Amino acid sequence: MIGHNDKIYVAGHRGLVGSAIVRNLESKGYTNIIGRTHKELDLTDQAAVRAFFDEEKPDVVVLAAAKVGGINANNTQPAMFAYENMQIQCNIINESHKHNVKKLLFLGSTCIYPRMAPQPIPEDALLTGPLEETNEAYAIAKISGLEMCKFYKRQYGDDYISCMPTNLYGPHDNYDLSGSHVMPAMIRKFHEAKVNGNSTVELWGTGTPLREFLYVDDMADACVFLLENYDGEQHVNIGTGKEVSIKELAETVKKTVGFEGEIVWNTDMPDGTPRKLTDVTRLHSLGWKHKVDLEEGVKLAYEWFKENVDQARM
Repeated sequence: MIGHNDKIYVAGHRGLVGSAIVRNLESKGYTNIIGRTHKELDLTDQAAVRAFFDEEKPDVVVLAAAKVGGINANNTQPAMFAYENMQIQCNIINESHKHNVKKLLFLGSTCIYPRMAPQPIPEDALLTGPLEETNEAYAIAKISGLEMCKFYKRQYGDDYISCMPTNLYGPHDNYDLSGSHVMPAMIRKFHEAKVNGNSTVELWGTGTPLREFLYVDDMADACVFLLENYDGEQHVNIGTGKEVSIKELAETVKKTVGFEGEIVWNTDMPDGTPRKLTDVTRLHSLGWKHKVDLEEGVKLAYEWFKENVDQARM
């Protein structure tokens, strides 16, 4: 069990995922939370990570730091996605072991599952088939981290757990169109089209793939729930168990933003995995369910974007 006085290191504390976990921890009375920016600590630097652990000696580690991006970024930088994510994971997991960290939570991603995994995707579908080519490098790196946690638990008895969040969105998301995911890309495109008085917005693909979206503060709540209540070797899916087509998502974002023009689908661009829905039976059986549904979540995300457009990652 983790305690309210434990020193908790959240790696990636300023990103979409990490910042939400910090907010949730603070709301539940955890006050001794530490983090480092990339400028302060390069997590791919083994010596620097070791020095950080020597100095701070955290009791609990949340590994939410990663090099992330959408289809375009994954396609054009596969070597860096593999290298940087593996470096980050190896350094943090091994130093956590050496410094007797009592609990570690590793965050993966549902893109680690096989391209044609059964739907909804159960946890045991991992490593049962070929990956989606458009994010293969990132997926392989994340699988490595997940398996490392399992092996450290088996060999040393370390209390390292892993979770697999579905597609996330919300405050502090990445709105840089060269590397962003589908939800923030849509929010930015529709917003800018509305502001500029454009008559159309171009979106990639056919709009037919089905996706599941989870508001990031719900994800954070599930992560803290698992830190407090779970110590199993099997990773746990975090999601809503509900799916929507990209076309339906686009209409929801368009309506929320108030854009009145037309959507143009560029079918020369890739769709990615045709369907990706998580089986959240395990998480539900542990006693946790999401609270924010898609329409409300898109409104919250857009309100944050409008209020923080000058500081958002653009």
